Amino acid sequence: MTNSAFFDLYAKPGTIELVGGTALIDKGIRKAQKILTSNKQDSLWSHVFIVNGRRQDNQIWIIESDLEFHSKQIKLGVQENRISKYDKEEEFPNVAILDFNLSTTATDAVLGEALNLVALKTQYSIREVFGVLYNVLNQQSRLKENIFKQQNSLFCSAFVQKCYDVIQLQFNNQITASQLAPNDIYTTSLPKQLHEIIRTV
Repeated sequence: MTNSAFFDLYAKPGTIELVGGTALIDKGIRKAQKILTSNKQDSLWSHVFIVNGRRQDNQIWIIESDLEFHSKQIKLGVQENRISKYDKEEEFPNVAILDFNLSTTATDAVLGEALNLVALKTQYSIREVFGVLYNVLNQQSRLKENIFKQQNSLFCSAFVQKCYDVIQLQFNNQITASQLAPNDIYTTSLPKQLHEIIRTV
C-alpha cells in the first residue's frame, strides 16, 4: 500500500500520525530514541502530528509543529499542511495512525486547541528537542520539566500532548509533556487502534 492510500484509509480528524523519515535529522532523532525501544534498536519514528481532516480542496490536512524550509521562506512552529507532504515512501518509509476513538466533542476540542496554537504562532523549539535527547541518552528522569523549556514554544510530540491535554488524555504519566518523544506516544498504554506500515527498521 502506498502512503497516500494508507492516509486515505485511516487518517480521520483527531487521529495521531507518526512518521519515520530517512533525512539526516530524522535518522538522528530515531537513533537518539533507541534507549526507549524494547529491542534497543533505533526508533521507527521521528515525527508526530494531528490529522485535521479533508477540506474543500479534497485534500487531507494536518496540524503539526515542524521546521519548514522553502525558497525565501522558513516556517518554524505550529502550522497547517497537507498530509501529502508525507506521501513519498522513500522519504517516509514508516507511517502509523493512532486512533483513540474520540467522540465528536473530544475531536473538536483537540482540533480547536491545535488551531489555537496555530493562531498564537507557537514556535518550534529546537532547544527543547536537545533537552529531551540529553535526558534520554543520559537515562535521567523525565518527570521534571525540560531544562530548555521556552515560552510559547513546542516541538512535535509536546504539541500533540498539549492538544490532547484538553480532553485529559495523557500518553505517559511518567513523562512531562516537555520531555515526551515520538516513541513515547507510539508505545502509550491508552486504548487505541494502531494502523501502521513499517518498511525499514
